[in-house]
Order: sequence, then structure tokens, then C-alpha cells
Amino acid sequence: MKKLLAIVLALVMAIGMMPVATADGLAGTYDIKVWVANEIVDLTKQQIEDFNATNTEGITFNATIEAVGEGDAATQMVTDVEAGGDIFCFAQDQFARLVQAGALAKLGTRAQQTVQESTDADAVAAVTTADGNMFAYPLTADNGYFMYYDNTVIPEEDIDSLEALIADCEKAQKNFAFEMQSSAWYLASFFFGTGCISQWNADDSGVFTEVHDTFNSDKGLIAVKGMQKLVTSPYHVSSSEASAFANGAAIVVTGTWASKDIEAILGDHMGVADLPSFEVDGQSYHLGSFFGFKLMGVKPQVDPAKAAALHLLAQYLTGEKCSLERHTAKGWGPANLAAQANEEVANDPILKAVYEQKKYGVVQGAIHGSWWDIAKVIGEEVKVATSDEDLKAALQNYEDKMVSLFDLDTSALLFVGAWNGWNNADDTDTFYFKKGDDGSYTLTLDVPESDYMGGRIVNPGSWDTDKGFAQVTTGADLVKDLGADNPDNNIVFAAPGNYTVTWTGSEVTIIQN
Repeated sequence: MKKLLAIVLALVMAIGMMPVATADGLAGTYDIKVWVANEIVDLTKQQIEDFNATNTEGITFNATIEAVGEGDAATQMVTDVEAGGDIFCFAQDQFARLVQAGALAKLGTRAQQTVQESTDADAVAAVTTADGNMFAYPLTADNGYFMYYDNTVIPEEDIDSLEALIADCEKAQKNFAFEMQSSAWYLASFFFGTGCISQWNADDSGVFTEVHDTFNSDKGLIAVKGMQKLVTSPYHVSSSEASAFANGAAIVVTGTWASKDIEAILGDHMGVADLPSFEVDGQSYHLGSFFGFKLMGVKPQVDPAKAAALHLLAQYLTGEKCSLERHTAKGWGPANLAAQANEEVANDPILKAVYEQKKYGVVQGAIHGSWWDIAKVIGEEVKVATSDEDLKAALQNYEDKMVSLFDLDTSALLFVGAWNGWNNADDTDTFYFKKGDDGSYTLTLDVPESDYMGGRIVNPGSWDTDKGFAQVTTGADLVKDLGADNPDNNIVFAAPGNYTVTWTGSEVTIIQN
């Protein structure tokens, strides 16, 4: 599945050992490809132009800037390192698999020293492997969630109490938006608040071998009792969208990325705070959260001069000036310490809420791809539970599915789609491909009429193995090219019908029967 240039892999260690912060002999023009989130494409283009105009080494980058989201960059890189961005941004939980795939160049001694001296300590840890080597540059330190609220509905004295907030929303007949039935990322906050853990271990090849998870425990029971108070309220909605405020919400739990849209809706009535606490049996528990960082990686290069120049550019883009520019333009929270100390950043009420909630956060590591679907079901089961026994059954159901993950044949291939509940651990033959003698995989399936006739080709248990729209070579007229509206690389059929889908190892062929 991974198409890696042999020569690139052979040079990964050599390039990684270079003192890449040195500027000797770097003058020249370099053609590069840079992957960043869509919202900072134009800003990044300007920042690279500024680097070209101000660097003293005579470096000029002829840069092609492409919009590739942090959640998709890693999958595309490990699939084809050669075709990937020379510089690319990615979510911190993808760090390990990118290192294992040889998609990240190791920082040299001077570059590592620069990162250590100029960057948030937790962010430094996020780019450092167990043997003490660094393989990326911290970009932001704000990838978590907290609470926005309408201060005309929610009194400031109530923001620390989940029970008081629910009562305020019910009294005002306003919604409390918190993704409890549709996102394990948010749902985990109740479990982390009571001290539950879910830690995953993988072997050297990146295959998950075990999980240490305490959700099904006495602490987990406390968590779902707290959760039940929220999800059974008639004014709870499972959403993290800024638009919820325009549709009757007084509270929305989401992240910094929604700040500009929420401010446009609420104006001076926008309040922000860390998440509240909830009470069970007279004891208070502060809601936890996932927390992470956005990182910037440099792809291993054959040309050592180009590699060194790229590392200088990455240091510039993650440095104080560019970090402040991203904050001013988009509200992103910098990982750079000098930028964090800047008065504008330090007094940003949104980032204050981010860092206050970070105290209760759990740094997001590598997680089995199926966990997200398994865990989010808890919210729905808790909502319909009528007794402690029902709550315990929901937790046991969760644990049973977790155990079954390690019985999956992860060498198999299946098609998951909107019409089969996006179930990538399906135990029937309906969506499994048959492997041919030539090594290809073939599946004939019925695509019903639905609002979204999309799907993905994956190995059981992991979304990260996606073979999607980008690999469709034959039958492209049978699927929709949604461009930027398809960040997950889904295959979206243009019409319902019966199709034969074949994956050859690098290409997808689709035939309508």
C-alpha cells in the first residue's frame, strides 16, 4: 500500500543527522509543494513570499500551496510519500504512523535545539520519539474543545456547573449543543473527568496489539450517570457546529476553529469558558477533554541542500511572526512561546479558555480507527437507559466491541458507506471484497438511494487505510468529484445501482452492472 521511493528511504537517516539549521551553500531556487489547511492557504502563500524576500541565505521557494486538511495529510503521505507535500501539516495523533512510514525527516541538532528553546513543552513532547529524536515542528497548541455560551441566557455564576447550565437552557427553552451521540471525541470528556483512561499500544509496524481501557468500571458508571443528565434533557442537541447558535442554542461545545463564526452570530453576547463540572452522589467531577497539537513536517529529500532549506522554512513558518499572523487572521493558538506571551494572544479570551481546559485534558495519542464508531454509541445507549443496569449494559457492550477489535482480520478489505452505518467492523460478507489470485480485491454491491451515497474502502478496524476517490481510475464518471467538499476522500456514487468495485493495490476500478 505504501509506495515509497527507495532512495528517499535510504537517505532518511542520513538527512536526519544533518545539522539542518546551517545555511552553508543553500542559495538557489527550489520547487516545492506545501500542504496546509484550506483556511490558511492564502496566508501561507504570503508567508513563504515573505521568507523569500527576507532570508539572508539566497533561498527562493517556488511554492505550490495545496489545501489538504490535517486529518487527511497523514493518510495521503503514508500511501505515497513521493507524491506528498515537501512540507505538510498534520494532527498530532498521526505522528507515530508518519515516523514509521518514513514520511518525516528527522530534525538536526540545531533545529532540535531551536524547537526546545522556543516551543511549548507539551508540544515539544508531541514531536519527540521515545529515543529522544524530533521529527516535526509544533504549529499550534490549541486542538481541543471548550464552551461557548450566550451571555444573555447563561449567568456567569452558572458556568462551572453542568446541572445549572442544563437548568438555564431548559428555563430559556434554548439548546445545549454537545456532541454526545455523534462523536466519541467529545463524549470521552465525561470519562476523562472521572479518571478513566483508554491507552493503546501498537507493535513496531503500527498494528495495535492491546488497549488499556477503564471505561467499563465504577468510574465509567459515574461518567455515564453524569452524561445521562445532559443527553436526557429535551434541550440537548448532539452538535458542535457554530450554526447551532443561529438555530436556538445557548451553549455550544466546540473548538477555536468555530470562534469567528460564533462571534459573527453572537457578537458582544459571546461568552467562553472551560467545560463545567458535574455531580454524582455528592461528589463533583470536572469534565475532561481530548487535547492535541497541529504539527508541521518536512518530507525526506534526496537533495541535502533542499532539505536544509526546507527545514529553515519550516522553522520560519512555525516561528513567532507567522504564529502571530495565524492568530490574528484565524484565531489559531500558537505553540511558539514568544507568540504565546504576546499581549494579543495572552489576552485572547478564547485561548484563555483553551488553556484552562487543557489542565483537564488528555493528550490524544494514536487510537484504533474503529474506536471512534464503537465509543460514540455509548451516548445513544445512555440516552435510552432507564436504570443503572441499563447503564452498565451500555458499558459492557462497549467493552465487548473493544475486545473484538483484536480478533479482526486486518488484512481483509471491506466497503463501508452511509447505507451500512459506516460500520468498518461489519461481521457479514455483504461488504467484504474477495481476493483474487492476482492479488486484486473485488466486490459487487448494491448502492441504495440515499441522501449521501458515499463510502470508503478500508481494512477492518482502521479508517487510516482508506483507498478512496483519489484512486478511482476507471469508472470516474460513475462517482462524483466533490473537490474541497470531500476532505475524507470518500467514493460518492452519482446514482443508485449495482456496482462492481475492484482495488488492484493502487487503483480503484468501478463498473456499473
